[in-house]
Amino acid sequence: QVQLVESGGGLVQAGGSLRLSCSASGGNFRFNAMGWYRQAPGKQRELVASITGGGRTNYADSVKGRFGISRDNTKNMVYLQMNSLKPEDTAVYYCHLAMSIGVADVWGQGTQVTVSS
Repeated sequence: QVQLVESGGGLVQAGGSLRLSCSASGGNFRFNAMGWYRQAPGKQRELVASITGGGRTNYADSVKGRFGISRDNTKNMVYLQMNSLKPEDTAVYYCHLAMSIGVADVWGQGTQVTVSS
């Protein structure tokens, strides 16, 4: 069974930093794209950042220059380094694993990030 477990969320003041981690189990996912999404209260879930198996990255415009996504394929881990956090970054952050065509993508349970002004 494929499972994603996030950690690293919490409460931080504006301008601070947090590092989210996501551990994938149940297989080897070095060729799979992985990413981070977030959902704020009353809003739709949105892509924050993604990374392919080869390391190509993509970021939402709102986080470019502040967030960095990385992965360690030897450990089946993906990370999100978040710097210069703003109150509008407050949301539940979800780890995402893209699966093969015909197989449902996998989501983590989410971790809360709260940025105080």
